[in-house]
Amino acid sequence: MNMQSSAVMAPPPPRRLEEMKLPVTMMRDIVLKTIFRKNVSMVSDLARAVCLPIQVTQELIDMARDQRLIEATGTLNANNGNEMGYQLTDAGKARALDALAQSEYYGAMPVPLEVYSEQVKRQSVRNLQITRQQLTDAMGHLVLPGELLDHLGPAVSAGRSVLMYGPPGNGKSSISNGIRDAFGDKVYVPRAIEYAGQVITVYDPIVHSAAEEQVDDPTTLRRNVRYDTRYVRCERPTVITGGELSLSMLDLVYNPTARTYQAPLQLKSTGGIFIVDDLGRQAEPPQALVNRWIVPLEEGRDILALQSGEKFEVPFDTLVIFSTNFHPNEIFDQAALRRIFFKIKIDGPNQENFLKIFAMVARKRGMPLDEATLVHLLKVKYPTIDNVYANYQPIFLIDQMMSICDFEGIPYQMSPDLIDRAWANMFVKDEKIVK
Repeated sequence: MNMQSSAVMAPPPPRRLEEMKLPVTMMRDIVLKTIFRKNVSMVSDLARAVCLPIQVTQELIDMARDQRLIEATGTLNANNGNEMGYQLTDAGKARALDALAQSEYYGAMPVPLEVYSEQVKRQSVRNLQITRQQLTDAMGHLVLPGELLDHLGPAVSAGRSVLMYGPPGNGKSSISNGIRDAFGDKVYVPRAIEYAGQVITVYDPIVHSAAEEQVDDPTTLRRNVRYDTRYVRCERPTVITGGELSLSMLDLVYNPTARTYQAPLQLKSTGGIFIVDDLGRQAEPPQALVNRWIVPLEEGRDILALQSGEKFEVPFDTLVIFSTNFHPNEIFDQAALRRIFFKIKIDGPNQENFLKIFAMVARKRGMPLDEATLVHLLKVKYPTIDNVYANYQPIFLIDQMMSICDFEGIPYQMSPDLIDRAWANMFVKDEKIVK
């Protein structure tokens, strides 16, 4: 599917209670808890709170009324289209408190795991076909060798795992972010999913960027719902981790107070990108991290475990990008490397591209270029490090010179002397410190 010509199919809103595929008691209790916690009385307000169509919400209210857990207030609210108000009976309040003691979760009705799995297929990251132009546009701010896109393009379009390796400071993190920016469509992220009666929250405002929201007409009871609002329409998610990543972060997180679960990072990144930056700097060895993902990377499914020890499968649909400064043979065995679909080396720039980066950074910083300074840099300084260039160095050197100019109270400028002072801060001399 070409992402430019085909939009992701939205999850259709349920039309009747039986389409929910959730335990009826669970749905009823969430309604009672939501009324109790949010103090809502109108069906339209309750429908927004539990993220269901009004007709399905009314079915749940009618069921609770038959069980004498909810009663009508007997008054019509003129400010809400003459809606009938509802409230909890004493038995309903008691049931709500009992349900809260079992689980603090209330609000948006969860999506059954099996239903969510179908939506994952409709918006799979592997359905994307990124064009060369899209990737070029997303990385237009980077100076990259032309052949790099030849390798990156197929890797991104395949939606499979990618390992980028090479010397530090050459833009591996920036390239990963550029790949993220090339994804231009939207996906639907569930606020919460349900498995075996347990609620797992998925939507995370820190990870997920919600798209524009549709505002209903407040003068009408009819809600203009085009998709199941138990989902949030978002940009394709991006999870970025570094040295802080641990194996425990890839497991369900149980909240003993609320008695609910939070989805692990890879589940939150479903339909998007999971970037493991600085691989090799984590507490666990890289081999252990990849071993944890052997089955997900190969089979597109992950295995999670509840507090009870029960294990179950969830979709694993994310483009995993590993980025490391180590050579792959130093941190992986051949079996692990075989499971990483694409291996791409990111080298430092040649002198021509280095000068392009230097000029581009200088222009953005408002630092005038000076030919004598550049000649001094290339002919005097870089030969001392065997003419090894890195993408981070122009930014470092120019920012250093700007700081020196600020301190000395002079206009921004370049000179061989300023380059020498900036260069001295770029490296640490290898020497023994006498204690």
